[in-house]
Amino acid sequence: MEYSILIVEDDQTLAENIQTYLKLKKFEALVCHSAEEALKLLETHHPDVVLTDNSLPGMNGIEFIRHIHSSDPQLKVIMMTGFGNIEDAVTAMKAGAFHYLTKPVILAELKLLLDKTLAAQRMEYQLSFYQSRDVQSAGLDAMLGNSSVMLQVKQTIRQLLDAESRMTDTDLPSVLIEGDTGTGKELVARALHVDGVRRKEPFIEFNCASIPAHLLEAELFGHEKGAFTDAKERRIGLVEAADGGSLFLDEVGEMDLALQAKLLKLLEDRTIRRIGSIIERKINLRIISATNRDLEQMVEEGTFRRDLFFRLRIISIKVPSLSSRGDDILLLANYFLNMHGKRYGKSGLIFSEDTESLLKAYHWPGNVRELRNILEQAVLLTQGAIIKPNQLAINPISVANSVHHESVNSAGGAVNEESLPEVERSLVIKTLDKTDWNVTKSARLLGITRDMLRYRIERLGLIRPQR
Repeated sequence: MEYSILIVEDDQTLAENIQTYLKLKKFEALVCHSAEEALKLLETHHPDVVLTDNSLPGMNGIEFIRHIHSSDPQLKVIMMTGFGNIEDAVTAMKAGAFHYLTKPVILAELKLLLDKTLAAQRMEYQLSFYQSRDVQSAGLDAMLGNSSVMLQVKQTIRQLLDAESRMTDTDLPSVLIEGDTGTGKELVARALHVDGVRRKEPFIEFNCASIPAHLLEAELFGHEKGAFTDAKERRIGLVEAADGGSLFLDEVGEMDLALQAKLLKLLEDRTIRRIGSIIERKINLRIISATNRDLEQMVEEGTFRRDLFFRLRIISIKVPSLSSRGDDILLLANYFLNMHGKRYGKSGLIFSEDTESLLKAYHWPGNVRELRNILEQAVLLTQGAIIKPNQLAINPISVANSVHHESVNSAGGAVNEESLPEVERSLVIKTLDKTDWNVTKSARLLGITRDMLRYRIERLGLIRPQR
């Protein structure tokens, strides 16, 4: 990334020497010979660091630092002072300077101090967006499931991570994670980062549907002070905060076409420009995106850019719905039961057999997120050690049928535990009769797999009637 340094020094020779050196080190370097000139420049230009002398004509360096700190406290300032004026340096740091440098200036030391200053600045920005999490619970090990569809997802991730570990450059391929709401797309994104080559760098996540479209650009790309009405201070964007690491864009299908163009430019050029800035900055990051929408259909409808779609989907990972994961439902249910049990001080909780049947029969439109939330409520409200069917916030008719749109009781009250087997039996028979006992069609109508329906036919002792 190219950083901008403002040099405030009345010694023209020294200022030019520093400027020339910094340009050789790939910095943008501007020079002012007085604090007044620098303050005027700061109205329109937004450097990353200010390097200032203390002995300046007119306003001195300490007064200059106070002005900067009051108007832009995030801007880092380094004070240059004579060897015998350390007290001035201490005063400057109390006024808001980040560090100081004694004259005569050794350029190599200046470079090291600038690197330290910029690293501290970047860390401050990252901390405002990135909360550290226990990486041990965010990798592949956190993706519970032994069903064939989940094993395939895990295998795809392992193959990708293995290939990336042998890459000779750092330009990792973009990944598009597809799946219904609540299936765990974020877990896949975190596994790609935590178990990947960028694990020590930041992981920044952002939901593209979480804020209004007109604010998305500033959130992603940042802005300079005064760039628009509410821009009262410089703010780094999420893209810069993720520099070196991974940026996870959830619900990327909600992004409007104008911002899609800017995201495409980032993917192609690896550069960004803050709103209100004229400086383009190089960025090194890996973009992972996720969607629950059909982006291919959106491309055909003209609501999503075709070129961006193909840039985002270099690698595609599809996360299966919970209803297609078979016995993973009970595996996850027991995991959440124990997790919530520990949280609410209710250890030793178990499911009754009827509850397990209900969990397996329900079609889980909200997927894993719905399962987790339903079980949290059940644990919170339970008075005993056994979780029974009527303690789950599930409408038994919804267990298997979203087509019939029936109600278990007209009053909409709680379902009696004893009524569940009868309700299930009646529903299965009614659906089988409707399809002339075609198990495949019946399972499709009920929203469950053929194996799940066959299991219920056998358990309920149902026999096809003679015609």
